[in-house]
Amino acid sequence: MKQLDLSFEEPQKVRRIWPVRKLVEHVCEQVEQEFADIWVEGEVSNCRPAPSGHLYFTLKDADAQLPVVLFRRQALLLRFKPQDGLHVLVRGRVSVYAQRGQLQLVGETIEPVGAGSLQLAFEQLKERLKAEGLFDASRKRPLPTFPRSVGIITSPTGAVIRDFLNIVGRRHAGLTVIVCAAAVQGESAAGEVESALAQLNASGLVDLIVIARGGGSLEDLNAFNSELVARAILASKLPVVSAIGHETDFTIADFVADLRAPTPSAAAELITEAQYRVAERLELQTNRLERATRFQLLHARQRLEIIPLGRSERRTTAMLHRLGQQLDDFGFRIEASVSGLVRDRQRAVDELAADVLHHEPRQMLGRMRERLGVGETRLERSLERTMRRWTARIEALDGRLRSLSPLAVLERGYALVLAEDGAVIRSTTQVAQGDRMRTRLSDGEFSSTVDGVVRKMKRKE
Repeated sequence: MKQLDLSFEEPQKVRRIWPVRKLVEHVCEQVEQEFADIWVEGEVSNCRPAPSGHLYFTLKDADAQLPVVLFRRQALLLRFKPQDGLHVLVRGRVSVYAQRGQLQLVGETIEPVGAGSLQLAFEQLKERLKAEGLFDASRKRPLPTFPRSVGIITSPTGAVIRDFLNIVGRRHAGLTVIVCAAAVQGESAAGEVESALAQLNASGLVDLIVIARGGGSLEDLNAFNSELVARAILASKLPVVSAIGHETDFTIADFVADLRAPTPSAAAELITEAQYRVAERLELQTNRLERATRFQLLHARQRLEIIPLGRSERRTTAMLHRLGQQLDDFGFRIEASVSGLVRDRQRAVDELAADVLHHEPRQMLGRMRERLGVGETRLERSLERTMRRWTARIEALDGRLRSLSPLAVLERGYALVLAEDGAVIRSTTQVAQGDRMRTRLSDGEFSSTVDGVVRKMKRKE
């Protein structure tokens, strides 16, 4: 009987040989499936942007490190610039760079740990622009003391523009305000503000520019923390006032602008301050001049009563000739004043007509015309009464009235020196080297700076 051979030979293992490319691709597929969307925390090191726009760095901790790449599209969306030593969270997918057989993290976004991305971007841009000298006080330009026209960049529908116009109208009605509409929030805001600055500079219609918006969060004010707006303010040929947010809000635009106003309302007060002060002082001086004139008239009447009759007739004739000329001069002045008032009224009517186009123009225009007609009638009557009163008073004036007039003193070569705040300079003790002052002459005034002070020594008794 034939015996069966029950022994088995161990099967020989089949050797599988992997090409490098296939193996790397297989590993890459497995890794990308397992780690398709993860967050990794670590410290940035060896950060280097490439000319292509891609961003490369290494994410590390105490025990390991991982190469990271952000491609150009993702890198452009970052709100801050990654730097070595920065502690961050990176979201992305794990992959293998086949050419090197190297594990890497393909990032989608980066968030700083411990600080918001907007705040970090703000601090980084602030330090960089400060190092370039954009915040230096030496490059800040003074605002024009008496601007004729101001351009404001803001939203035309917000409360900011209404408050601004109300304050300007109350303090300096003659100031022209040109509104250049721009978005003050959102992705397009920075570009629109830059375009508005360029338009106002090229127009030649304004003396200074105000950038204004109300308060908000850091995200709301982000347009004014952009380098685009900062460079546009720097390039402006006209002085720029930044009036953004509340008093506690600070933006990059505030640091670059020639003047920062705490609020838009404060900006309106700042640019009208000089005109407002001049109007106040002019009213005060007018009241003082009227009181002095009344006193001189009373004094002249008393002296006239004691002058002999013959001498009085000759002096009266000469005085009447002089007063006739003065009366003509007053008539010319009043006529010019009336023409100016009529022009101002007409300009006001034109502005109101443009404004009421959105608020029942026919009714409001009819009411304004009625008020204008009444005002003109009252003005004419008031001028007639004033002429009669002045004619009666002038006929009683004495020749000394003109010689005592402050303007006549100036015409003889004297001058009135005023400090920068409007105070009259009566002594050398009121000035010091470097002070700014204004000198009033009969036909105008000019500004000057004190180069030196020489004080007259008092004689000893």
